Amino acid sequence: MLKNLDEITSSIIADPQNKDFTDRGIFPLFSAPKTARINIVGQAPGLKAEQTRLYWNDKSGDRLREWLGVDYDYFYNSGMFAVLPMDFYYPGKGKSGDLPPRSGFAEKWHSQILENLPNIQLTLLIGQYAQKFYLSDNKNNVTETVKNYQKFLPHFIPLVHPSPRNQFWIERNPWFGEKVIPDLQKLVKRIINESKG
Repeated sequence: MLKNLDEITSSIIADPQNKDFTDRGIFPLFSAPKTARINIVGQAPGLKAEQTRLYWNDKSGDRLREWLGVDYDYFYNSGMFAVLPMDFYYPGKGKSGDLPPRSGFAEKWHSQILENLPNIQLTLLIGQYAQKFYLSDNKNNVTETVKNYQKFLPHFIPLVHPSPRNQFWIERNPWFGEKVIPDLQKLVKRIINESKG
């Protein structure tokens, strides 16, 4: 097992699985400050995130920050959030949105990075890929998993993806905005306040 984040990052860049990206000068996009208390596991960076080298830098990120109850500056500069998507590279476009994260990527790197993050108290599992990976015993679909979010606390909270594509889902499932988001904001606020103490 590799020990520090610099070694891990260098190994990700050198991994043959990522050669095509490395050859094009594209490097892994994730964030793992040692001070992080909240880990955000999504699908993979989008094209805009890849191009700007800034994760969650799009409409989905704006909505995610609303859900968390934090502003842009705090999200990126507080050192409170780790961002470990299921793939650290933009996987390309599919027929109905971005392609899924590549299999085997999270299995190879997440545990090594998390060993460097001793203070994580809460992990947000955004979408089906993160939920299937981290909640391996859970057989429910995303809607049922998110609806039963309390079952996975205090370590995990499953969420639907904040993409504008999911606006219809959010409108069709009012319990998400009425119950899940307020509880998420309370958890985040509590963790932030405890970190100051």
